[in-house]
Amino acid sequence: MELILIAISACLINNVVLNQFLGICSFLGVSQKSKTSSGMGMALTFVLTLSSLVCGILYRVLLVPAHVEYLKTIVFIMIVAALVQFVEMFLKKFVKSLYDALGIYLPLITTNCAVLGVAITNVQKDYSILTGTVFGFATALGYWIAILILSHIREKMVYNDVPKSFQGFPIVMVTAALMSIAFFGFSALK
Repeated sequence: MELILIAISACLINNVVLNQFLGICSFLGVSQKSKTSSGMGMALTFVLTLSSLVCGILYRVLLVPAHVEYLKTIVFIMIVAALVQFVEMFLKKFVKSLYDALGIYLPLITTNCAVLGVAITNVQKDYSILTGTVFGFATALGYWIAILILSHIREKMVYNDVPKSFQGFPIVMVTAALMSIAFFGFSALK
């Protein structure tokens, strides 16, 4: 039951993008088309879940016994960078269209503060390896939900009569702010 509550909290209540404002760069940059947003959500889900697992294992098995917990940030960054390189090579070889569509935003997963933030949160909250992995997966799922909602809204906004001063990025920021307010309603689930 605890894992379900952590997953719901990470996915909806404390949504990484709309509540914690981590990962905004790719959230705003890739959300123009649903297909690209879905691909980014899948890539981030893979990296975030696997990095939560690997970081949790290395932290508990290597860093804590060696009393070098202070190296966690550097180790976590290296793990995330390696996983993103793996995803990038996989997409380039097997899903070239998605690789091309994601463009610069795929390597930016390496510097996506949401990925590092989840690994550090897992350590700070003293989550077990399983709990941390579930938390990472649910956080990525929350990101995926948010970016898909924004991409669908952006696809529909093309047909709307938006005032000239709000056209382009300003209306996207207003939409993201309204989504954040809407997701704030999930806080009543606590």
